[in-house]
Amino acid sequence: MAFKIGVIMDPIETIKPYKDTTFAMMLEAQTRGHYLFYIELGDMYLADGEAWAITHQIVVSDQTQDSYANDNWFEKSKGGCHIKLEDLDVILMRKDPPFDMEFIYVTYILERAQQAGTLVVNDPASIRSANEKLFTSWFPQCCPETIVDRSAHRILDFVKQHQKTIIKPLDGMGGASIFSLTHNDSNCNVIIETLTNHGTKFAMVQRFIPDITKGDKRILMVNGEPIDYSLARIPASGENRANLAAGGKGEGQKLSAHDRWICSQIGPVLRKKGLLFVGLDVIGDYLTEINVTSPTCARELDSIFGINICGKLFDVIEGLVKC
Repeated sequence: MAFKIGVIMDPIETIKPYKDTTFAMMLEAQTRGHYLFYIELGDMYLADGEAWAITHQIVVSDQTQDSYANDNWFEKSKGGCHIKLEDLDVILMRKDPPFDMEFIYVTYILERAQQAGTLVVNDPASIRSANEKLFTSWFPQCCPETIVDRSAHRILDFVKQHQKTIIKPLDGMGGASIFSLTHNDSNCNVIIETLTNHGTKFAMVQRFIPDITKGDKRILMVNGEPIDYSLARIPASGENRANLAAGGKGEGQKLSAHDRWICSQIGPVLRKKGLLFVGLDVIGDYLTEINVTSPTCARELDSIFGINICGKLFDVIEGLVKC
């Protein structure tokens, strides 16, 4: 049975399809005979309590990395068609952060479609409630010592206690605005002032994990179950950030027994919340983030290990829609 699948994403012209997980999802859906409807955030609206969007039907094609430069890897229909989101069978919410108020407003629009019967991946209310940094606090047994605070005094005490720490904003992505803090760093005060906006914004501070030199592992979870392999993102020389967007290098690794233990702690909660596709960030033996908005690295892992992660996801999606 062919489904109508809406894909909410950043402008498709701006992505790198050879490494883009949303693009991999679109390819998988199309291979299965489903129809794709492309949507950007500005195309969505509510009218008399009903969720609508201006959509374009889209066809995608996989090519080599070099050939993508010609922009001939997608074709979308001319002119937009106004449709009720409840007329779609599935909506993939794949808009990248920042997780700002506009992002939150869209989750409310998506809830109206969900209440009308459309499967939204991931569940919009759960996206809204599971901040990718803060959500780790629900699993303290898996995490390094962590505080979330905006008091410079308390943050400095934490830094002094642990000697070396990492501080980051609660709404960032791709390694943006992540700093290493040591108690004797002359820039310590100004970094705290900047990230907390002089004590008016919360920031997360975690004990530094030396195993970052071995990589920040991205573990993908499908319906609460881990993919057997992670992508360890190795920091560039002189960097504390391992994100690929910050110059990190990806290296495929098989999950360790401790990785699987972390997944077992988190998986049941993800299933309960309707978070079908999630990326865990693990450094050494510690969980550092839970990515629920638009987790990536599927294409890299597929390429390294010859697997099909989006195929596993669509097995779950098709089962839920048929129910």
